[in-house]
Amino acid sequence: RVATSIELVLSDDNVEAILVNIFAGINRCDWVAQGIVDLLNKRDIDIPLVVRLSGTNVEKGQKILKDSGKKVMTADTLSDAAHKVVAEWKQATGK
Repeated sequence: RVATSIELVLSDDNVEAILVNIFAGINRCDWVAQGIVDLLNKRDIDIPLVVRLSGTNVEKGQKILKDSGKKVMTADTLSDAAHKVVAEWKQATGK
């Protein structure tokens, strides 16, 4: 589901960065992270992607993202994620 959501966002050519903020209760963070990595294995994303996970299996989810070798940044808090995505967006766009 998360991969489908990201694909939908990416279908808009005006999108210049993506921040994913997930609080996982029923859905686990490792499942969400694996969905993101699966998408990144199928498709290159040339805009900043920052992911903040919180909830069930958060450590496993963060490890999956960090070990993926893909261009994805992780954040521990929503504030941290917001700062990171803005900084990455500024660097990527020169704005």
